[in-house]
Amino acid sequence: MTDMLSTPISAKRAAGRVAPGLLLCAAATAAAMAVNQLLPTVSPLLIAILLGAVAANVWSVPQRLQPGIAFSAKKLLRLGVALLGLQLVLGDVIGLGWGMIVVVVAIVGLGIAGTMFVGKLMGIGFTQRVLIACGFSICGAAAVAATDGVIDADDEEVATSVALVVIFGTLMIPAIPLAAHALGLSESMAGLWAGGSIHEVAQVVAAGGAIGTTALGVAVIVKLARVMMLAPVMAVLSIRQRRHIAATQSDAQVTRPPLIPLFVVGFIAMMLLRSTSILPHEVIVVGKIAQTALLTAAMFALGLGIRIAALRTVGMKPVILATLATVWVSGIALVGVLVAGH
Repeated sequence: MTDMLSTPISAKRAAGRVAPGLLLCAAATAAAMAVNQLLPTVSPLLIAILLGAVAANVWSVPQRLQPGIAFSAKKLLRLGVALLGLQLVLGDVIGLGWGMIVVVVAIVGLGIAGTMFVGKLMGIGFTQRVLIACGFSICGAAAVAATDGVIDADDEEVATSVALVVIFGTLMIPAIPLAAHALGLSESMAGLWAGGSIHEVAQVVAAGGAIGTTALGVAVIVKLARVMMLAPVMAVLSIRQRRHIAATQSDAQVTRPPLIPLFVVGFIAMMLLRSTSILPHEVIVVGKIAQTALLTAAMFALGLGIRIAALRTVGMKPVILATLATVWVSGIALVGVLVAGH
């Protein structure tokens, strides 16, 4: 009887510890989504990161809020990534044609490989390199946080990578349409390039909308095809992490990450479920709202870890790597679109 009673009591205590921080993240999420209603072209994820970063640098976050903030940055983030699968339809991606699908795989694969290689030459540590590589090659801040869920990087490295994704992705919103116009690309080709090169889905929507209606449609599909690559990349990283732990830590009690993280399994399941076309439209709409809210809460929590003083100690190397990664991924996407996109 004592054991039966202790479990609910422990659960209540755990809930009590995370509640204050969760309420803060919920309030910030509501504010970010409200601003997004007034400014639809600005992602609530971006707004939340900025809110968190400002709060972290002007306010000393009380210790009692930390459990809920950590819960939001980890658990809510993974749930949000899983629900992201509801926005993906395999048929739409296949409709791009096998040429563009190969281009998408090349963007992600070569983008990660090239960024990792250059980062190693620069002397940047593995975890910082892989966070930047995945964030810039796959789907921005969500990919950074998902990668952290597999490799367990330092908070400063995660905050740095998220900040860089936000800065460079935002700069690309006007840069890609202007560059596409200067290169004389058709609206469709420009949309394919935007979807293949810009980091965040919301940033792709903003850039694609600036180019035109046709560009917006193909840009979003190409971007979602890149998002699909999140599952295999995280699986590969998890296997690599297991092998690394096995090789460096002999303690049998050390916990190894699963072969495929649970949130990745959820992501794949949601994607396959959406692709069956059995879900009512209302369920998809609610799923999108929930996914956006969960990721927005997670981004606010991550933003609370962005401290200017800590970023200054990181130095310029990650910024240089982010610049090179942006140029590299955009270049791969442009060449691929010119070869296969017409």
